[in-house]
Amino acid sequence: MADQYAELAARIGLGHSQRIAGLFKLLCADDTDADLLLALPAQPAQAAAKLGLGPEEAGRRIKLLFRKGLVFPSMKTDPPTYRMSHDLLQFHDATLVWPEAPPELLAAWRDFMEQEWYGLAKTLGQMLPKPQTRVIPVGVSIPAQTNILNFDSVAEIINQAEAIAVTPCTCRLSMHKCDRPLEVCIQVNNAAKYTLARGSGRALTKPEALDMLRQCEEAGLIHVTMNRQDRSNFICNCCPCCCQALPVLIEGGVKVVDPSRFQAVIDAEACSGCGLCQERCYFGAIAYRDGEGSASLVDPERCMGCGLCLVTCPEEAITLSEVREKSFVPGAA
Repeated sequence: MADQYAELAARIGLGHSQRIAGLFKLLCADDTDADLLLALPAQPAQAAAKLGLGPEEAGRRIKLLFRKGLVFPSMKTDPPTYRMSHDLLQFHDATLVWPEAPPELLAAWRDFMEQEWYGLAKTLGQMLPKPQTRVIPVGVSIPAQTNILNFDSVAEIINQAEAIAVTPCTCRLSMHKCDRPLEVCIQVNNAAKYTLARGSGRALTKPEALDMLRQCEEAGLIHVTMNRQDRSNFICNCCPCCCQALPVLIEGGVKVVDPSRFQAVIDAEACSGCGLCQERCYFGAIAYRDGEGSASLVDPERCMGCGLCLVTCPEEAITLSEVREKSFVPGAA
C-alpha cells in the first residue's frame, strides 16, 4: 500500500494498522486526495500551491473530502483553514455517515472493529487519565435532594442548544448486531452545524430531540456524551452490542467510558421483586433475590448510573442518587 496512506493512518496515531490505512485508501478518490490531506492544515489556496494544483481543482477535492468526513473547516480564518481528523473516534464517526458511503466502507470499518478495536481500547483504557465519554442519566425526574446539574441532564443540554441535528448511529450502521433504532445519534451546537453543512444528518427541533431521547430510553439505549462539564457536542444513544465503548466495558471491564455521577437506589419496601430492572441492566449491577416479596439489590461497583432500570419499573421503586462530586466530570462549568 502506498506510503501516504500509512502516513495518514499515522496522523491519527495508528500508523501500524494496515486496516486504517486501507480505510483511508477507500475514502480517497486517488493518491492526489491523499497528498492533499497530508498538506493540511491549510487553506484551499495554500494546499493547491503546495501540490501544484489549480485552485478550482483543490476546492472541488476539499469539498468532496469534507462531505466524506475526512476534513474539518475552522471558521477562525477567512477563507476557512481545513484540517484532518484529530483521532480515531472522529475519523470513525465522521466517515461512517458519509451519505454516499459504499457497502465496502461499512464492511472495512466492521472488520477493523472486530479485529483490532478491543486491543486498542484496552491500551487506551490503561493510558488515558479519564475516558473521553461518560454515561449521562435518563431524562426523567431526578429526586429533589440530588444535585442535578446542567451537564448531567440530557434535557438541559438540548434546551440550551443553539443547533440540533440527528445522524444514524455509526456503530449500529457498521456493526448491525441488533435492530434497535438507528437514526438517534444527536448532534449539538457546532457538531450539529457541521452535520447539516455536510448533509450527513437532518435538523431537529428541541421538542423532537427530547421526544427522541424518551423513545431511546424506552428502547433500552444508554445516553453517552463528552466527558466534560463545559461542552457537549453530541448525545449518543448506545446499545450493549454495537457500541464502541459499552461492549469492551461489559465483556472485558475496559474503562473506556465513565459512569454518570449517579447510582440506582432500590426502595426495598416498594420493590415487588419482578426482575424487570435486572433484565434492563447491561452491566450486571442488579441482583434478583429469590423468594416471594424479595427486593432486588444494586451492586454499586457495577452500576453506571444510566437509569434505564427505573424507566420501566412498575412499582416506581427505583431512584437515582448522587454518589460522585461535581469534580468527577472534568472541565469548568
